[in-house]
Amino acid sequence: MRLDRFLSNFPRFSRQDSRLLISAGRLRVDGAIINDPRFDVRAFHRVELDDELLQAGRSARYWMLHKPVGVVSATTHDEHRTVLDLLDEPDRHDLHLAGRLDLNTSGLLLITNDGRWSRRITQPQQRKPKVYHVTTEQPITGEYAEVFERGLYFAFEDLTTLPAQLDILGSHSARLTLFEGRYHQVKRMFGHFRNRVVALHRESMGEIVLDPQLAPGQYRALTAAEIASV
Repeated sequence: MRLDRFLSNFPRFSRQDSRLLISAGRLRVDGAIINDPRFDVRAFHRVELDDELLQAGRSARYWMLHKPVGVVSATTHDEHRTVLDLLDEPDRHDLHLAGRLDLNTSGLLLITNDGRWSRRITQPQQRKPKVYHVTTEQPITGEYAEVFERGLYFAFEDLTTLPAQLDILGSHSARLTLFEGRYHQVKRMFGHFRNRVVALHRESMGEIVLDPQLAPGQYRALTAAEIASV
């Protein structure tokens, strides 16, 4: 919300009052004087008028979780434990997921209360790389990498997937890098070769890599560098 609109939401300030107060340098956001009425005030900002606190600001929260198999990527669910059930945090119900993983997929899951941050890492146009370790029922051949690099046509969405990179690690395992997130995309891509995915694990999103020290079900706060990388 613009700073002048934020201020004029208080009954005692008209829109003109708000602009005058801002231009006079009487508004501080996170301790800095703001003279621009268009400044975007967010829920995380501390806003002060002279010595009066108008908004305390809530803490932005950013977590990385090692999601186990069998836990659902949702805030609530009637049948399964959710990823939020794994967090021992008093404000966990104010959090949301920055991207999801299927019930039987493990690995990196990002959880936050910052909607803008989560949109930056999940919006398709950002084309943030997502890296998965894939284990399959049948052997993986070099043909897979060639087809994935060209893109696969998905009739249901009437689209062709973006080029994806496949690095074959063993006869039945590979590392797949995607730059989008279609419905069950990994399983459908391998399904093109009638090869069933038997295990799927997300290793990274963008520049954020799952901490190898985290066991399944464990989590930690993101570092400042990880937050800024998005």
